Amino acid sequence: MAKIVVINGTPSLVSRINAVIEYAEADLRGQGFEVERINVAELPAEDLIHTKFESEAIVKANGLVAEADAVIVVSPVYKASYTGVLKTFLDLIPEKGLAGKILLPLFMGGSLAHLLTMDYALKPVLSVLGARHILGGVYAVDSQAVRNDQGVVELAGELKLRLDSVLTELAEETSHKAGRKSAE
Repeated sequence: MAKIVVINGTPSLVSRINAVIEYAEADLRGQGFEVERINVAELPAEDLIHTKFESEAIVKANGLVAEADAVIVVSPVYKASYTGVLKTFLDLIPEKGLAGKILLPLFMGGSLAHLLTMDYALKPVLSVLGARHILGGVYAVDSQAVRNDQGVVELAGELKLRLDSVLTELAEETSHKAGRKSAE
């Protein structure tokens, strides 16, 4: 079974972007993928800030990335870029740690003004880590994920359609890659 790991780079575990993550995870599990999540905000802050590569938590998280066939990188947009929390974890992924993996960015921002954040801020870092197969991703606007009266985040239909499309692409590419790997 192909493995997908989600790197959640939001500093807040109650962020609306978590609804996007949950939607993606449910979709991919429904297609038969094994899905794991790394909530970077739950990793020890000292290990992240002091780049403790040998930390048990960092070794475990990097192990999940190493075993994955595909990686979904998720972040809200802060100051026209991805979060510092995400950057601290990306700095701890070994050189070429994303080589041979399919990458899918999922970002959320307050407006369309930062639509190109994935292309100009994230993709160069992923490339340095060895990523060569980076899918287009989805950039959502905050207004597409709204809390209802019960506090549940509801995703707009248009956002779900875009997520469905990119998750189908991710599933196809990952299945194809896993099939090639098992044939070798």
